[in-house]
Amino acid sequence: MVKIGNTNIGEFPLLLAPMEDVSDPPFRAVCKEQGSDLMYTEFISVEGLIRDAHKSVQKLDIYDDERPMGIQIFGAEIDSMGRAAEIVEEAKPELLDINFGCPVKKVVCKMAGAGILQDIPRMIRLTEKVVKSTSLPVTVKTRLGWDEDSLNIVEVAERLQDVGIQALTIHGRTRKQMYKGEADWRLIAKVKENPRMHIPIFGNGDIDSPQKALLYKERYGVDGIMIGRASIGYPWIFREIKQYLLDGTIPTPPSVEERVEVARRHFIKSIEWKGDRVGVVEMRRHYTNYFRDLPGIKEFRARLVSVMEVSEIHAILDEIKEHYQVVELYP
Repeated sequence: MVKIGNTNIGEFPLLLAPMEDVSDPPFRAVCKEQGSDLMYTEFISVEGLIRDAHKSVQKLDIYDDERPMGIQIFGAEIDSMGRAAEIVEEAKPELLDINFGCPVKKVVCKMAGAGILQDIPRMIRLTEKVVKSTSLPVTVKTRLGWDEDSLNIVEVAERLQDVGIQALTIHGRTRKQMYKGEADWRLIAKVKENPRMHIPIFGNGDIDSPQKALLYKERYGVDGIMIGRASIGYPWIFREIKQYLLDGTIPTPPSVEERVEVARRHFIKSIEWKGDRVGVVEMRRHYTNYFRDLPGIKEFRARLVSVMEVSEIHAILDEIKEHYQVVELYP
């Protein structure tokens, strides 16, 4: 059983990655339904938190039915990280995660996210400050290194553990790679194999099928897997991996009716959390993924992303369900 602090998260947990503009409560709800064992908020700016910025504070929202939950923060100033950790503790998540992996330029240029990989001593000081500022278990998500000339994750993992983190997630790319090329899990395995390491090590990067999840579990020996992009519009990836790890079978792919109803639940929760206007607009980015590869879906999708009335969205979703009742998708 994998444990972080006092929280058991399963024998081989499947984690939902924190993704900006994706991993909000409505999206997390449908991933939880499909079997995600541990989820995180979108990453939250510590500067926004300590200044009580609405967008940052709203991301602290977590609900009992999605626990266990981690709140993820990012920042570059040591005092700000400590103050933000105290604010996060008040939201009562199961853990606090530090983002040392985001490769986006606007984050990196402030020496936050993956930018801190250019200054490992500062990375360790930031982490130590957070650990000392909260009673929550502190975890870290990071990358293999800044570039191919600084693949220092084995040493970095030891140093992070030494200052008190209780789990580590490693994305199998450098910052320079961004999301290009294939994720290299060999160094993740070396971290896990290091006899000095005793905290859970989770692998992240390119897990997009049950078969690959089993292969990487067996080949690299990680304690669990974090899934990001493969879950967008396809939360069923969690149930499919769990079933395949259990007995080597893959559940029947979701029917159009199931796709519609999960998309509808996602939409309803989006409206409840964000209000009608924002909920309608921000849901638009998900329709392409929910209905990918359906023949003739383009017309329906164009309507879904153009109307503003909640009732019209529901009506279009009903049309999609009815239209595809006679289409054989999985011969």
